[in-house]
Amino acid sequence: MSNNTQPLWQPSFDAIHATQMDQFRRLVNERFALELADYAELYQWSVDRREDFWNTLWDFGEVIASQRGERTLGSDAMPGAEWFPDAKLNFAENLLRYRDDRIALVERLENGNRRELSYADLHRRVERLAAALVAEGVEKGDRVAGFMPNIIDTAVAMLAAASIGAIWTSCSPDFGINGVLDRFGQVEPKVLLACEGYYYNGKTIDSLPRLREVVARIDSIGKLVVVPVARNREETAAAIGDIERAVTLQDFESAAPERPLIFEQTDFNHPLYIMYSSGTTGVPKCIVHGAGGTLLQHLKEHRLHTDLKRDDALFYFTTCGWMMWNWLVSGLACGATLVLFDGSPFYPAAEGLWDMADEEGISVFGTSAKYIAALEKSGRKPRETHRLEKLRAVLSTGSPLAHEGFRYVYRDIKQDVCLSSISGGTDIVSCFALGNPTLPVYPGELQCRGLGMAVEVWNDDGEPVVGEKGELVCARSFPCMPVGFWNDEDGSRYRGAYFENWPGVWAHGDYAEITEHGGVIIYGRSDAVLNPGGVRIGTAEIYRQVEKVDEVLESICIGQDWRDDVRVVLFVVLRESVELDDELIQKIRTTIRANTTPRHVPAKVIQVTDIPRTISGKIVELAVRNVVHGKPVKNKEALANPEALALYENLPELQGD
Repeated sequence: MSNNTQPLWQPSFDAIHATQMDQFRRLVNERFALELADYAELYQWSVDRREDFWNTLWDFGEVIASQRGERTLGSDAMPGAEWFPDAKLNFAENLLRYRDDRIALVERLENGNRRELSYADLHRRVERLAAALVAEGVEKGDRVAGFMPNIIDTAVAMLAAASIGAIWTSCSPDFGINGVLDRFGQVEPKVLLACEGYYYNGKTIDSLPRLREVVARIDSIGKLVVVPVARNREETAAAIGDIERAVTLQDFESAAPERPLIFEQTDFNHPLYIMYSSGTTGVPKCIVHGAGGTLLQHLKEHRLHTDLKRDDALFYFTTCGWMMWNWLVSGLACGATLVLFDGSPFYPAAEGLWDMADEEGISVFGTSAKYIAALEKSGRKPRETHRLEKLRAVLSTGSPLAHEGFRYVYRDIKQDVCLSSISGGTDIVSCFALGNPTLPVYPGELQCRGLGMAVEVWNDDGEPVVGEKGELVCARSFPCMPVGFWNDEDGSRYRGAYFENWPGVWAHGDYAEITEHGGVIIYGRSDAVLNPGGVRIGTAEIYRQVEKVDEVLESICIGQDWRDDVRVVLFVVLRESVELDDELIQKIRTTIRANTTPRHVPAKVIQVTDIPRTISGKIVELAVRNVVHGKPVKNKEALANPEALALYENLPELQGD
């Protein structure tokens, strides 16, 4: 991408000067007698002088720790780097640093229910639940699991577990029974907190049948703590009477003796979270994240890259089965108000989240690229129907945000916002590339690489390139690398996941490009890259063009092995009452060809009624590719709609030319 592309948004000089990012740059200059003039120079310094950078960030983020230690970096190997090897801290203590009457958490359910909790009350709630966990025998290193919607009780439970040095792990209540067993069965939680039901898309879904089976099949669960969501307390107590080891949250807490909230001091790398890979290629990998690395990285991303402050209201549309929930909850360390929403973003109407943005004064609005595309296709223009007075930043992740998505936000949502497409993942519980309130926004680009992260794009020869496509890597160690994988004693699965291509270098599996002005473009997952005629094409390049075709609601693209080559096959979901005829196929192909190359044009365009996706909403190109080639899909439980795979079996359109 050339430098001639005009930015869609640029911060003013005064706005830049007021950001925490610019304050941090000035602090670095003062502390190290430097003259770093802008973000590009600050970024290069943060990578060249990683120990100085992370040490300065520790001070700027006001990390609470009983011990910091003299050493910033012990071993610098990847994997196995030892950041702050002598430090002692507690993650929950850092998130509960405020104890005043400001609102910490606002909970909104799709049926209209609303609750809020002040920072002072949050501290008291965590204290009460931590006392109950200790009374149940939960100790440092034990696992506490949540099968929960995105509500206040889930955040309280995570903080209570973290306060005693236990390890928190969660998935959302829309997971099927095997999806839950595949995850929690591997990590053997001592306590499971679960809702008895939840609301989605106008329906009330009962969780109790699955809870009965989970408790029966995971022997480690000593107590099932049931949180009322869709029933009241009395109804919940009656409904769980026949479930072994089950107790309501209220009874669990009231049975425990009072105990002051004590923050167990742990090593920097002490396990905080166990998170799970999507599991579409086999049983999910259990990725263990450390307390200190998660804290430092989130403080950096919230305070510097998002400019999150106490008077902000931060919202991210997420479930507890996606790492963005963990990222969102860390916003408590900045003292902001977090808005937790659970339900369908389009129920009862497509503008529901924007109604909430006005009502709650949301200043940082986070969502997925899929949501932005769907909102645009629905014809909604929040700019014309909503005030959005406080809104200053929109964050997007989950998949690459197309150029049209960028333009839609500025045209139809709000002109004066910092639109930050962000990318990283469960693997690092954070971002490699993300937003920056001091930089311009270019269509289709993530604004910058994250401070302290030596992110590069390498060609096939392992050489860093700019302005060319290649593999996204991180060339030096960073504090938020996983501690390891659960039950991976010799580390072989961990090494195999990220370090097989280039030993000692993290290969993330994204096909990407670093632009001349320091932005990042993500073209899709490396393993889904198409290869017609030996030319590598990222699927996002095709999706970007298809999104321009009004008749198409969404699409999925794969490469089909065909006559000693690969041909591009595009599957499309169309608007109601639209049929795929020769004219529409020609329109799709012409749109793609006009803005890419002849190799991008699909050999086949096929109409389907559904696209398989993971529970966190990502489309699964590899699973569709396997079905088309007659290969098994190993773990259908990881999919939100596994029945959709049948639509791609034995298609006559794919048998001939």
